[in-house]
Amino acid sequence: MENIIHHYLTLPLLEVIAVIASLLYVVLAAKKNIWCWPAAFISTVIYTFLFYKFYLWMDSFLQVYYMGMAFYGWYCWNKPTEDFHSNSIQLKTYTATTHLISIVILTIISLSVGWFMDKYTPTDFPYLDSATTVFSVFSTYLVAQKVIENWLYWIVIDAVSIYLYVEKGLTPTAFLFGVFILIAAYGYYIWRQEYKDDDMTHSEVLN
Repeated sequence: MENIIHHYLTLPLLEVIAVIASLLYVVLAAKKNIWCWPAAFISTVIYTFLFYKFYLWMDSFLQVYYMGMAFYGWYCWNKPTEDFHSNSIQLKTYTATTHLISIVILTIISLSVGWFMDKYTPTDFPYLDSATTVFSVFSTYLVAQKVIENWLYWIVIDAVSIYLYVEKGLTPTAFLFGVFILIAAYGYYIWRQEYKDDDMTHSEVLN
């Protein structure tokens, strides 16, 4: 723990900004604060170069995708709604069947991309790197669409990412993703509770 704290205290300025922006993104997203998206954009610009340098090329590509999703997320969260709760972000939930089908499709895509990366690039951990990237692409879309279960995907993705970063010697980043798991669990709890509260409010209005 002391080594991790020391490392964070001696990080280059750009990495410090990336770490802070990443934390802000997850915390603000859990609180449904639209300013999570500018924070996401800042962190992704920096991490794009960092992951490319460490031969986690799919992760680097993922950061480029995140840049675009930062704009898309801002648009979705800022879009007016006709619902009576017009000043709040409306949450959604997908059925278990929808998630199961999504996971099967994403797994097939991950294996295909992993095979390509393993055969044609020098990237490390091609299959795991590809899987975290493919599932993160989907999970980020779920965040932008305000789907509650996005947080459950992130818990698994972050856990796998911790292993990757530890193996690459990116211990501080691995520690950061450990914090992300805790925040994701908090985000799921908060979004789930608010979704239930909104359901009750809707029922009361209809009655």
